[in-house]
Amino acid sequence: MQPRLTDPSPTSIQRIHAVINPASGRVAPSARERLAALVAEFGLALRVTELETGRCEAMVRAVVDEGPDLVIVLGGDGTARLVAETCGPTGPVVAPLSGGTMNKLGRALYGPRPWRAALSEALQARTTRWVSGGEVDGHAFYCRAVLGSPALWARPREEIRARNLARAWRRAVVASRKAFTGRLYCEFDEIAARAFALGLICPSVSRAFGADESALEAAVLDLPDARAGVRLAMKNLFGDWRSDLDVTVLRCVEGHTWAEAPIPAMLDGEFMRLGREVEIRFQPRAFRALAPSASALGSIATRADRVRTHAAELTSQA
Repeated sequence: MQPRLTDPSPTSIQRIHAVINPASGRVAPSARERLAALVAEFGLALRVTELETGRCEAMVRAVVDEGPDLVIVLGGDGTARLVAETCGPTGPVVAPLSGGTMNKLGRALYGPRPWRAALSEALQARTTRWVSGGEVDGHAFYCRAVLGSPALWARPREEIRARNLARAWRRAVVASRKAFTGRLYCEFDEIAARAFALGLICPSVSRAFGADESALEAAVLDLPDARAGVRLAMKNLFGDWRSDLDVTVLRCVEGHTWAEAPIPAMLDGEFMRLGREVEIRFQPRAFRALAPSASALGSIATRADRVRTHAAELTSQA
């Protein structure tokens, strides 16, 4: 039996601390004032921490150590990952709002709505839900992880965001040269595979196994040459890449991956370099998120289904 994801009883929320990442792609200069005004409408006080480059981890740890009831995150998936990992299953409730360029986690929890509408609805309901995630080499992720040479493309993207165009170009050249180099060797629940890259997708954003939220989706990519890579990229843009002949989709609760060299990885959009051997684990209860009411969740799911249906129709017409 799967654990109940949503707790229907209202959660006591008195102390709220917001973490804002001004470097995220969609955080407006007025976000702090607008957030404080919205929280004040519910008769609640708010403390705010704006992250500084190079000090993010220490600043988030200080916020969580203060013991707030709720930590609101206004930033991208990388910021949400850092806060959720620091809070963990026993820490404060987290509200990862959409304030970056991708925001897969925020959209999975609150739908494709502006962050003010999502937060207002969640504060009215004050219910919580468990969010599952994954862990590689002790590092958490809540949307997806990419292991292997394709993860190197995260580095030029980070430099572009920081407006370091010369370094972005140099790192893009390195990523392109290493695009089809290296091999990973994987074991998932007694299933062995070889891959040039491995994608791990959390149930919050995966649709491979329907409503099943008891495992990660592991996409094993074993591309024989550059032509296969181009074909896969086209399917990623215009169709379902999981149907590609060189992609094998598996369920993963625990796994083990190794390579001859340190493994580059991208966790929720953030680049890191792991060791030569990596343990993979599914975490069914990674952290608690502030959630909308059950009726609002149903409305979000209905709208999301309509969007996916429309996208599928456009794909078939193309």
